[in-house]
Amino acid sequence: MKYVKPSILFRDLLKRDELKHSRLLGLDVGDKYVGLAVSDPDNKIASPLSVLLRKKNTMDLMAKDFQKLISEFSLAGFIVGYPFDRLRKNTEAIQVKIFIDDLCKTGKLEGVKYTFWDEGFTSKNVEQMIKPLNLLPAVSKTMLDKFAAVGILQTFDAPFLVEDGTFCFEALGAELAMDRH
Repeated sequence: MKYVKPSILFRDLLKRDELKHSRLLGLDVGDKYVGLAVSDPDNKIASPLSVLLRKKNTMDLMAKDFQKLISEFSLAGFIVGYPFDRLRKNTEAIQVKIFIDDLCKTGKLEGVKYTFWDEGFTSKNVEQMIKPLNLLPAVSKTMLDKFAAVGILQTFDAPFLVEDGTFCFEALGAELAMDRH
């Protein structure tokens, strides 16, 4: 796997041949589960996909699952939710990095691009939305993880979209300029 800055991954999506749609996979990494969401072929709408059980001894199996998803959905990269904080001592952030490092160590996802994206309060927002539904805890947790991944993926495109649904190349240029500093 190869880390790239968000604007670079986005720019690469725009450069692709228009006949070849490339989707993105959103990941909400937790200590027990990884929620997944996939974008539509135009990368404008995210949909919940599934939840994978996360264990240290299942990384090879998870990498194989990701290989299948890459093939099935023509994935161009992963958008990994990351809890940015100023102190950089966030235990959740450490867990995300460990997960990505372990996934890289499998060697099964060579060349797959990924970037970190601020997950903000995606889990908290989803939690507030599903709380009134009074779901069973297991169902609630699965929904929470999948829809948190949707939130992460949906906000990835937001800085570059304009009202009519097209992409703002000026915003992308400004983002690229910020990346150079």
